[in-house]
Amino acid sequence: MAAFAPASTAAQGDESHLPKATTWRQWLDREAWRKAIIAIPYLWLVFFFVAPFLIVLAISVGTSQVAIPPVVWSDSWPFGTFDNYVFLTEDDIYWQGYLNALKIAVISTFFALLIGYPMALGIARTSGTWRNVLLLLVILPFWTSFLLRVYAWIGLLGNNSWFNHGLTSILSTFFPFWVQGDHIQMMNTNFAVVLGIVYSYLPFMILPLYATLEKLDRTLDEAAMDLGSKPWQVFKDITLPLSVPGIVAGAMLVFIPATGEYVIPSLMGRGDSPMIGRVLADEFFQNRDWPVASSVAVALLAILVIPIMIYNFFQARSEGGAR
Repeated sequence: MAAFAPASTAAQGDESHLPKATTWRQWLDREAWRKAIIAIPYLWLVFFFVAPFLIVLAISVGTSQVAIPPVVWSDSWPFGTFDNYVFLTEDDIYWQGYLNALKIAVISTFFALLIGYPMALGIARTSGTWRNVLLLLVILPFWTSFLLRVYAWIGLLGNNSWFNHGLTSILSTFFPFWVQGDHIQMMNTNFAVVLGIVYSYLPFMILPLYATLEKLDRTLDEAAMDLGSKPWQVFKDITLPLSVPGIVAGAMLVFIPATGEYVIPSLMGRGDSPMIGRVLADEFFQNRDWPVASSVAVALLAILVIPIMIYNFFQARSEGGAR
């Protein structure tokens, strides 16, 4: 015992400086990078989503005033009021704005899917060299200013444009009962808004669809055709069901920003039936009613986020049941 104790003490004395470095190295190898990588997106969400949302939520329960800042809260509990949210249900302009936004967003998402799915499928079935070229052409519009592209469509759809006169001549030749006058009224219509949204957000539909379709196993198609399935049956029974995740992702990437779109409806849409993005901007910058504008923004977020959360809940539940 007497001989064992000094050896133990000496060993502890020799290794007294090692545990800190060893522990630090182990923590750095096992925990630090994992926690840092996980923390970065959470910090991003906190600073750029949660914090701004809480500020907008706080403004929405305030009261408008002609001062700086143009909002004030009560000095006593509950410090705020929900009158702004009640006001949204009493004025038709907000209901019409929400309904117009949802209607145009649904139509735009449908046409973006209708156009984007064949394009994504064609790119996914193309050889490597041409596939890269086609993908480049899909993302090429992003190299040009969004506002410049919208103004280009304004020039094309105008009453005196060559595009309008050419289309009018073609339609008047084959469908004379559809055309009245020397031009077709395309600007300041819902058609122009849908066209602008579909053109602007079409890459957001194509790219998720391509990412899903490119990973599909082509041997499944060959096996189905060997068993007697026709090409349209192979698409209906195999390709389309397996591409549902890409369809959902692309639809969300188009539908969500299209619902709150402001620039395209303001420049190309009708003034008598504005979308909710236009109503929201007018409340902020023209009426200077920040509480009502914040209430519009919070209600719009609830309209968009709650259905997505419900969908994700049932999807996770169904996947868990399948496992």
